[in-house]
Amino acid sequence: MDLPVIPQIAPMLAKAVPQIPDAGDWSHEPKWDGFRAIIYRDGDEVVIGSRGGKDLARYFPEVIAAVREELPERVVLDGELGVPVVVDGVRRLDWDSLSQRIHPADSRVQMLAEATPAMFIGFDALAYGDRALLDEPFATRRSVLESAISSAPGRTCRVTRVTSDHAEAQSWFSEFEGAGLDGIVSKRLESAYLPGKREMFKIKHKRTADCVIIGYRIHKSGKGIGSALLGLYADDGTMRMVGGSSAFSDRMRIELQQLLEPMRIDPDNVAPGEPSRWKPKGSSEWIPIRPELVAEFGYDQMEGGRFRHTVRFLRWRPDRDPRSCGYDQLEVPLTFDLDDVLEGSR
Repeated sequence: MDLPVIPQIAPMLAKAVPQIPDAGDWSHEPKWDGFRAIIYRDGDEVVIGSRGGKDLARYFPEVIAAVREELPERVVLDGELGVPVVVDGVRRLDWDSLSQRIHPADSRVQMLAEATPAMFIGFDALAYGDRALLDEPFATRRSVLESAISSAPGRTCRVTRVTSDHAEAQSWFSEFEGAGLDGIVSKRLESAYLPGKREMFKIKHKRTADCVIIGYRIHKSGKGIGSALLGLYADDGTMRMVGGSSAFSDRMRIELQQLLEPMRIDPDNVAPGEPSRWKPKGSSEWIPIRPELVAEFGYDQMEGGRFRHTVRFLRWRPDRDPRSCGYDQLEVPLTFDLDDVLEGSR
């Protein structure tokens, strides 16, 4: 490739802050929850650089085709890959469908490219033609981004919506979660693009839920608890596993094992974990316990009835009856269509 910015550059990162910045000149945009991707195009040559420096191109052949069709001949754009699906009549991003796209078998890659095609949502421009843009202010890079990606509907390559209005960004923070987004990213209008630096700010949702501890896994060291498995009661009275928590200190791992081992339902058996190509065989097995302990956990998002990310242990809740820990306590985001999030991005 003969581009002014060549593969692979480390993407600029974001630092977590508690609230959307108000003072100063800022640009705010939805925080897309997908795979970070820097697209390099030099004629027919296309690279999709991941945050870790790997080329994702072979996993997204439909995106490669779209880049050649929709983007300028020589360009480097920063953005996010996501897979939109329709849920209850609303189009939103789906993390599970996206994660399944990374598969070693080419036949499955091709099948998934047809069944669950991805889209690229651009939010920065690093180069255009012979011009490198890293030292340019974001306001300039945004203008170039808008000229590089067409606003025509039905495209695979889209450009994210932005606002400089703090009140509007606050509204987006709540509204857009229903489309599968998980917060807001704020950028200084005068800031250069700083590879690998946490120059941007990210504001994510923070919530709590009281969950029943229904089992555990032993830590990989063989000492203490590696993760606690959490459950909530559905409306029909059945227990549903909703995720796990693993951010424990070494001391707490040992204490938890001493607490939970006497509560094993069957001392001689373990339960099989959900199948996953990411884990070695047997590594996801877990030990069921009596559903008697309740604790409060911090989380950011729910997706498909489960916590989207690993949750954080906050405190024990001996005052809570396990049967009272249901889905009704969870904050449900507004339903918002993905196309409505992208609309007005010009």
